[in-house]
Amino acid sequence: MIRVTLRSGESPEKLLQRFKRTVAKEGLLKEIKKRSYYEKPSEARRRRAREQEKLLRKKERKQVVKDQRRKTRRR
Repeated sequence: MIRVTLRSGESPEKLLQRFKRTVAKEGLLKEIKKRSYYEKPSEARRRRAREQEKLLRKKERKQVVKDQRRKTRRR
């Protein structure tokens, strides 16, 4: 359960922003959207595989950038 308490002197807009940020960090909206319809097990496997590939590509890109920075520092 997500709880956001009103701080002294805090406007309702700020409170709402903090609440939205907390909900996003917790992944609540993603979970609600995921559960709003039935996902076949085969589709879930495919989705998870795509997510894993995406993470691997992101890690590889980060590593390439890191290696490039390392090479430029040595010179």
